[in-house]
Amino acid sequence: MKYAWIDGQRKAYWLPAMCTTLEVSVSGYRAWKHGGSPQRKRLTDTQMLALIRAIHRELKGSYGSPRMVRELRGRGFPASKPRVERLMRENGIRARHKRRYKATTDSKHGLPVAPNLLDRNFAPGAPNQAWAADITYIWTDEGWLYLAMVLDLFNREIVGWSIKPRMTTDIVMDALTMAWFRRKPAAGLVHHSDRGSQYASHAFQDRLAEYGMVCSMSRKGNCWDNAPAESFFNSLKNERVFGRRYATRTAARADLFEYIEAFYNRSRRHSTLGYRSPVQFLQDWITKQHEQKMAA
Repeated sequence: MKYAWIDGQRKAYWLPAMCTTLEVSVSGYRAWKHGGSPQRKRLTDTQMLALIRAIHRELKGSYGSPRMVRELRGRGFPASKPRVERLMRENGIRARHKRRYKATTDSKHGLPVAPNLLDRNFAPGAPNQAWAADITYIWTDEGWLYLAMVLDLFNREIVGWSIKPRMTTDIVMDALTMAWFRRKPAAGLVHHSDRGSQYASHAFQDRLAEYGMVCSMSRKGNCWDNAPAESFFNSLKNERVFGRRYATRTAARADLFEYIEAFYNRSRRHSTLGYRSPVQFLQDWITKQHEQKMAA
């Protein structure tokens, strides 16, 4: 029985990862563990709608129907895609409306630029093989804030970030330094960015060399060469920033910290990752690697 096997492996493997692999719910396992039998929670439309509204509020309107279905199932509630779509449509529940925003980095400079070594290979086979970096801006009543981030393309986790009131070379160096201290990658990692002066600067290039990283840059004026970074900023702006007014830079920093570290990295279901969060996807990969090593 699946639950019995899971129970026998609790000390060796992470419970959510085992439940995901065996396609059972954590709540179902716990019900079995306490002597009961896992029961499917059959909800009426009224109950399901109340649950959808609660999750919609909890996640600040981030999810449309596809992620909502996955979130409901992840919490142990059987939910069909047509039913959730219907309830959300009939009751005007939808994800935040997407808006366009302009690029921030300045590529009009005389500094050397690197070739596009990444070449849109956005799916490396392991962590710390390729990172993508970019900068965006957030308005507050006290003026602009700039957010630089570094994203591991393997599990789309934000591994480094920095927030400052000015878009200088320091902001990208601080984000890179955070990422390096968190992951300590082996030499040879490909660091990809656009051609902005911050990334092309001698100081930043020296830091990449110090960390043993290989520099890759998008082609001129081609945002699709750094699509995963653009996608993260699109999610951040539409799911959190747009529709909010930050009275102070401090308030904005706190909200961005919560979005990145508490929500995006650890909770947000990512379609590219099989509707798992970046942290869960990485943990599942680590568990699988361990199982394969033990079986060898």
